[in-house]
Amino acid sequence: MPIGSPPSSVRTATVGRPEGRGDAQAPKARKLRGSRRPLADRLAPYVLVAPAVLIIAGLRLYPLALGVNFSFTGDGDRNGQAVGFDNYATLFDDPLFRQALQNVGLLVLLLPVAVAIPGALATFIYLRVPGHRLYRSVYFFPAVLSPVIVGAIFNLLLAYDGTANTVLGLVGLGPVDWLGDPDVAMVTVVGVHVWATFGMALVVFLAGFATLDASLIDAARIDGASLPQVIRHVIVPGLSRTIQFVFVTTMIGLLTSMFGLLYVMTGGGPEGSTYLPEYYIWVQAGQMNRPALASAASTVLFGIMLVVGLLQAAVLRRSGRED
Repeated sequence: MPIGSPPSSVRTATVGRPEGRGDAQAPKARKLRGSRRPLADRLAPYVLVAPAVLIIAGLRLYPLALGVNFSFTGDGDRNGQAVGFDNYATLFDDPLFRQALQNVGLLVLLLPVAVAIPGALATFIYLRVPGHRLYRSVYFFPAVLSPVIVGAIFNLLLAYDGTANTVLGLVGLGPVDWLGDPDVAMVTVVGVHVWATFGMALVVFLAGFATLDASLIDAARIDGASLPQVIRHVIVPGLSRTIQFVFVTTMIGLLTSMFGLLYVMTGGGPEGSTYLPEYYIWVQAGQMNRPALASAASTVLFGIMLVVGLLQAAVLRRSGRED
């Protein structure tokens, strides 16, 4: 028998076996082995997920369903009676609610700025540009302040005779009515909100940078890429999922976390120019005693957040594939 040839018994066993038969039977064998796993092993993933599902269903989905159902009932003398879409018709006939929806559009336009600020600071910290130690030391300080405290501080700074206008006067610019001009007040409040909350987004960006392959940045620098080129072609594609997350969470924060600032700084004024849906909901439920109308406004706000979030995720996902 030649050296290296298989024994005759092995040759006999392999004769007549169709080529590829073992490969075709492998998935079936794996499926059979999987079906023979103990029942406890197969149920374990569902048991582990069940508490979270029950909490979400009981504390989120069920109250949401109750709120939507309540929005189709009446207020006052019609309390508890089904009124169909009357509350929604009242909403869209109300100039204050229409102003709130216009301000939502303004928030969408300002959203890239609200995301770019913490993203740029996180990039400076990661690339260790001059001053990065200062940024790392102070960036999170505003996030620990109460919105009421932040609003009170900026009421003093942005008053007509406050510090901001005093500085403008020193450089020869006229005073600005930051909180009393309907064309300026909403942008001012959004700017204060971004200052007060960008620390959380910056933390998320820094966590994303921890997963970025530093060798790609080093290779780009060796090839002579400038800082803007490194950011555009290396950092942004590498952080695409982080950017998606920050876009969605920042938009949700703008729509649902500005009540404290609005209440302290403008009270919805001047002339209703700083109304947002969440502030409108509080006014209707707490001051006007119209909880069913407030529920309808809450349902509209939920729909806006859902649509905007899905559109943002789709656009960012597509841009990430193109990069």
